[in-house]
Amino acid sequence: MPTSRSNRFEINRASRRVPFGAIALALAAIAASAGSASGQSMGPDFAADYVITNLGSVDDVPTSYGGLVFKLGDPSTLLLGGNANSPNAVIMSLSVRRAANGSIVGFDCADPVPFSAAPHIDGGLCYAPNGTLLYTTYSNNSLGQILPGSVAPDRVDNLDAYGVLPSTGTLAVVPPGFSGAGRLKIASYSFGAWYDATLSPAGGGLWDFDVTNEGFDGIAIGGGPEGIAYVRAGSPGFAADSVLVSLFAAGQIRTYEIDGNGDPIVATGRVFVDGLAGAEGATIDPVTGDFLFSTFGGFNNLIKVSGFDLGGCTADLNFDGVVDGDDLGSLLGEWNTTGASPADLTGNCFVDGDDLGTLLGQWGPCSL
Repeated sequence: MPTSRSNRFEINRASRRVPFGAIALALAAIAASAGSASGQSMGPDFAADYVITNLGSVDDVPTSYGGLVFKLGDPSTLLLGGNANSPNAVIMSLSVRRAANGSIVGFDCADPVPFSAAPHIDGGLCYAPNGTLLYTTYSNNSLGQILPGSVAPDRVDNLDAYGVLPSTGTLAVVPPGFSGAGRLKIASYSFGAWYDATLSPAGGGLWDFDVTNEGFDGIAIGGGPEGIAYVRAGSPGFAADSVLVSLFAAGQIRTYEIDGNGDPIVATGRVFVDGLAGAEGATIDPVTGDFLFSTFGGFNNLIKVSGFDLGGCTADLNFDGVVDGDDLGSLLGEWNTTGASPADLTGNCFVDGDDLGTLLGQWGPCSL
């Protein structure tokens, strides 16, 4: 993205006396910003079924925010890029607070902690199929890989050599159950181009990749893509499997139906959320199906969109696209647990036979 983008949100820090009335107005504005995201609106096809909630900013995560993803196997922990686009950028780990129904309502009082350095991280942050963390950078157009347990990148590739027009931008691995599952998608912020790539093991937990549509052969989605999240068919307004894309320059989240390769069909594009300033990372809450995205600059907020249908896969506790013995083992390991637990599938704050029945009723591949 253009290096000047951070200047859009610069605050004049010149020392000056502020009238009391101005302070009161500012406090009122801040209070309003912490509730429903009144500055944004749902697209016309979605306004009746979805609700936007501004979860606010997170203390001690350095701004501006970058990509975000839930920690693999731990839906109580969110990983969030901080100090995005900077050489000192870092991925922070923070705990979320959930209501009895599982919906995120805020963040734990415990301070966020550094998870890994990620120099120049931008809007892309996701897991490879083996649990290696992948991220994109701006403005040096690279893709980083972080092995489990590492606190700094273990491999960084310059995407110029792979035919990706500078600079990214974002990336995602197509989740299980979608067409193109396991393929890597990369998008250039500056050119609005979407690329398809294959992944192959490089040894030691790292990955090689090969871009199949280089340079100007990338799919032209425009708008400055920054975050990618896949949505199953069946939720209101989604008749087909689709992908949500945060578009920084356009100030929107747009949705596109996907083709057999997991790529967006541009002609199907619709506005999902409008009126945004700094739309950045994107992810799906594995507990509720809510869509979460971050914003770069301004208030540096995390914003939630509720109303999605999980598609009968709430019991996929390890998020591998199938409800099986691994999930059963996880539920039994939480048996009789009270309070917040991913195995509390019925939302009654107790893991018991009702949750077991729910899991058995969803046995098999996740599908609608």
